[in-house]
Amino acid sequence: MTEPRKEESGARPSSGRAFLSRTQKVSRCTQSHRGVVPPPLKTQLIFWPLMVVGIALDLWSKRAVFDWVQQQHNSIPIIDGFLQLVRLENPGAAIGIASGQRYLLIAVSVIALIVIFGIFLFSGSERKLVHIALGLFAAGVCGNLYDRIFNDGSVRDFIDIVYWPGKHWPAFNIADSLLCVGVGLMIFSALLTHKSPPAHAQQHR
Repeated sequence: MTEPRKEESGARPSSGRAFLSRTQKVSRCTQSHRGVVPPPLKTQLIFWPLMVVGIALDLWSKRAVFDWVQQQHNSIPIIDGFLQLVRLENPGAAIGIASGQRYLLIAVSVIALIVIFGIFLFSGSERKLVHIALGLFAAGVCGNLYDRIFNDGSVRDFIDIVYWPGKHWPAFNIADSLLCVGVGLMIFSALLTHKSPPAHAQQHR
C-alpha cells in the first residue's frame, strides 16, 4: 500500500523540474525578443511629439523669416553688433562641407534618420534625456533634409551671430540648433550614466 505513494512522491520532483525548465525556457525566449518589442507609450509620447513639433517649428521659421527679411532689405538687426536675421542658403553641410553634393548629403541624412529610429526602437534605453535627444536629432535631420530635397539642395539659414568684431559665426537655423541641443543632452546623459554606479554602490553600503 505504501509503494505507490512513494512512486507518486518520487514523480513530483521530476515534474517540478520539468515545469521549472519550461519556465526558464519561456523567460529566455522572452528576454531574447525584448529588442523587437516597441518602446512603451510614455517613451513614444516623448519622441514623436518632439520630432513633429521640431520639424514644424523649423520649416515655419525658415519661411516666415525669409519672407520678413526679404521685405527688410535682406537683414534685420535683433541685437546690434551681435545678432541679426539674414537670408542665406547653404548648398553644403556644416561650415560648407561637401558643398554642392546634394545627393550625397541627402543619402547621409537618410542614413542618419535610419540610425536614429533604430536606436530609439531597439536600444532599450529608459533614460528620458536619451529619448528627448533622439527626438531633437530626428527633427533637425528632417528639417534640413526637407530643404535638400525641395529647395534645390540648399538649406535655408537665417541666424547670424557676431562672436567678435567683424567675425561671424556660420549662419544656422532652428534645425541646426535642435541638433546641437541633442548632442549636448547625449553628452550630459553619458556623464550621468558614468556617475550612477558609484551612487548605487554607496546606497547599498
